[in-house]
Amino acid sequence: MTLVVVPVRYPLTRHSRATLSEAVRIAEERDADLTVLHVDLYQEGREVTRTDLKRSVEREFGTIDRARYVVRRGFLVEETILDEVAAEDADAVVIGSKQVSRWRRTFRRFLDDPDIDTFLREKLDCDVITVNTS
Repeated sequence: MTLVVVPVRYPLTRHSRATLSEAVRIAEERDADLTVLHVDLYQEGREVTRTDLKRSVEREFGTIDRARYVVRRGFLVEETILDEVAAEDADAVVIGSKQVSRWRRTFRRFLDDPDIDTFLREKLDCDVITVNTS
């Protein structure tokens, strides 16, 4: 079974909708299951449910065949996404260009000039597809 993971914000932003749209296309093209992932940050104190996420996505895109909706809690969005993608042994992760720059800022604290695409490919062992959401 092929699996595509797409992290999104809740409520869906314009960037999240663009990234999700491309992830849906890729999942259909690859005949893959799709995991729509939202990371609820502990420090924000919100409690988004899987049902909230699913309803929001279905309002925008209708029912998506073979989709799974996941809400994870964490302190760092990037680390939680990495954990989910690795735990699910995903074949591809679809991220928006805005997410890439956020990861770059996070990793810049530890590395001089992080090449996020290369870093993710090495750590995740899956296709990393970046969607230009500008």
